[in-house]
Amino acid sequence: MGQKTNPTGARLGIIRGWDSNWYASSKDYGKKLIEDDKIRTYLNARINKGGIAKIVIERTLNKLIITIHTSKPGIIIGKGGGEVDRIKEELKKLTGKDDVQINILEIRRPELDAAIVADTIARQIENRINYKRAIKMSIASALRMGAEGIKVRVGGRLGGAEIARSEEIKQGRTPLHTLRMDIDYSSIFAQTVYGKIGIKVWICKGEVLSKRDLNPNIIAGGGKNDNEMQGSDRRGGFNDRRGGDRDRGGDRRGGGGAGRGGRR
Repeated sequence: MGQKTNPTGARLGIIRGWDSNWYASSKDYGKKLIEDDKIRTYLNARINKGGIAKIVIERTLNKLIITIHTSKPGIIIGKGGGEVDRIKEELKKLTGKDDVQINILEIRRPELDAAIVADTIARQIENRINYKRAIKMSIASALRMGAEGIKVRVGGRLGGAEIARSEEIKQGRTPLHTLRMDIDYSSIFAQTVYGKIGIKVWICKGEVLSKRDLNPNIIAGGGKNDNEMQGSDRRGGFNDRRGGDRDRGGDRRGGGGAGRGGRR
């Protein structure tokens, strides 16, 4: 089961929450679902270099709240907050709602976010950097920041080869069957001159043994799985929040020499 199911979907309601939080009647459900997809597609295309990890959409009666988790909040906010205001106006036209609120959460450790790691590898492959080098650099960064394990799989015409193939590089442990294990997963593709190259990334951040708040905008406990800043819609306070996170960096690899191969 762990090999066949999306790791995020398998953990919904157990240690992960939903990225869309709203209720709709059966009559309006499909319409709102399509609108959510349009919002995510638009924002990912509009801010394609903004380091977006995920977009959380919440709805109340007449209000739409969009929370963007990003590693580069400055790009989305723009000079004096002008860019975020323009995005807000464009979203009002797209959704037809008058009350749209945009919150921005900074991801302090982008090396531990599967979506950002996959996007980084894809951009490097598109810029003709050797795929093995790009993957190994990302793996080294994730382990240095405290990941218990990381697995990257690429598939396609690797290096411009005639026949498509897939390769997998992994380090540490990524137990997909253990549902209490916090596994972050992302799938993306790189568009090269030879065709598309698919990239899948699994990052293991450790076990969640205590009860966790399933709100996707809150990381419960602020413990070793914490890689996001808790807060909303701050326009000026993104100067330097990385300092308090350094002490968590290497504490997980100390006893993990045996964890490389998954056996003790």
